[in-house]
Amino acid sequence: MVEYIKKLEEKVMEGKDVSRDEAVQLFNVLNATEKDGFNQLMESAGRIREKYLGKTFELCSIINAKSGKCSEDCTYCAQSVHYTTGCDEYGIMEYEKILERAKELERKGVHRFSLVTSGRGIESEQELEMLCGIYEGLSRETGLKLCASHGIIDANQAKRLKEAGVERYHHNIETSSRKYKDICTTHTYEDRIDTIKKAKSHGLDVCCGGIIGLGEDISDRVDMALDIRNLGIKSVPLNILMPVENTPLEKNAPVSVDEILVTMAAFRFIVPFAHIRYAGGRMKLGGRQAEGIRSAVSSALVGDYLTTVGSNIEEDKQMIRGLGFTLE
Repeated sequence: MVEYIKKLEEKVMEGKDVSRDEAVQLFNVLNATEKDGFNQLMESAGRIREKYLGKTFELCSIINAKSGKCSEDCTYCAQSVHYTTGCDEYGIMEYEKILERAKELERKGVHRFSLVTSGRGIESEQELEMLCGIYEGLSRETGLKLCASHGIIDANQAKRLKEAGVERYHHNIETSSRKYKDICTTHTYEDRIDTIKKAKSHGLDVCCGGIIGLGEDISDRVDMALDIRNLGIKSVPLNILMPVENTPLEKNAPVSVDEILVTMAAFRFIVPFAHIRYAGGRMKLGGRQAEGIRSAVSSALVGDYLTTVGSNIEEDKQMIRGLGFTLE
């Protein structure tokens, strides 16, 4: 297994794409009694990351700018109206509160900042105007790179967000096209792909990843990574499922730390040029978060997440710098 990983590393270093079968075989390190293959995979992923992305590290953060009452039935989500989870419910936050949080994060060294709103998409022209006004204000009053996450959007909405100062649109595909029908029935995988293409066609960079632990198998994860590669994505957030009580996935078995790290390393082989981003649920790695950064990970979502508590930004920065990285 060690020699196989070394040869695949050489292939990636030469700028060649790994195939689906080659990527799937990387997961065989989880079945080995010895740790040699696992260690080699981590080391190889780290060298690939350093070749294509160097030793700089990017921090981003989000604000839950509109919460709850989402019409969609995504089986992992606390904010869906289809499940009784007790999550907070409110409309779009006041600009001053958003600005205060943005400035606080900027002082703490965050590079990117995103508004995230619940719902299938931007619900009305009035809501679009409110969001664009917020982004225009943040563009004037902070130095943050602005991102947006507002669900399924059309071409006009993508254009308006870009004009308001948004640089990057976040829209996950979550899992493989094959698995997606088990995760959501109120919109399709193709709806998500269409949104990504619309965002890109109007000059928005796209941040697109998924969730580990939805009940998917190894091939689902590899297929998700391949679709992300085919879409030309350069920022890939990988979430780890945090099961929410009263959602269909509340009893999903946890994924082991080794499997999470191997998945992230496999993504590094498949999308070597992209930032692989620690996102929601990374606290499940516990004291082994540094292993992911030494290998595949080159950016992180810091601070609190949408409906769960996240990380301490200063502690994150100390860990990242201690591993020899320079913060952007």
